[in-house]
Amino acid sequence: MKALVALVFVALLSVVSVVNAQQPPQFPNSSNGPVGPPPDHPHPPPNPDPLAHLMFPPDMIMSHARQLNLTDEQKAFMRAEIQKTTASFQELQWKLQDQMELLQETMKSSSVNEAQALAQLDKVLDVEREIKRLHIGLAVRLKNRLTPEQQEQLHKMRPEHPPGPDHPEQPIQ
Repeated sequence: MKALVALVFVALLSVVSVVNAQQPPQFPNSSNGPVGPPPDHPHPPPNPDPLAHLMFPPDMIMSHARQLNLTDEQKAFMRAEIQKTTASFQELQWKLQDQMELLQETMKSSSVNEAQALAQLDKVLDVEREIKRLHIGLAVRLKNRLTPEQQEQLHKMRPEHPPGPDHPEQPIQ
């Protein structure tokens, strides 16, 4: 029973992580403690999304359309893809909410049917997988429509554009 409760807790954390995946870590404010990272960590923890530095958020691309010199074709394609993905995402969010409610109902009993709970958990995780797949698919389609020059411009527009395999450091001359 304790293992099942722990598993459900992990599933709920996974749902929260989907929502918070694009948000930077938050540290307590001065009323709750020191501002900034904990003293034993000189820098904030790295972005939990290992792909974030390789992809570009749709709103970042569209808000810099003029600076990037996006063509009319690029803009039309991106707008259509974003609209289509947004509609699909909304449907999946509702589906996820429904599946989470069913999982909660399954867990309310003082004696939980493990097989039923795990089957419902699988349904929740399947919807989460669809959501993640939807986001990555959009990011890939948008990135593939950008020229290498436009991608490099976007990398430079990021506040923390660390050098890496996709954009190495420029030698000091």
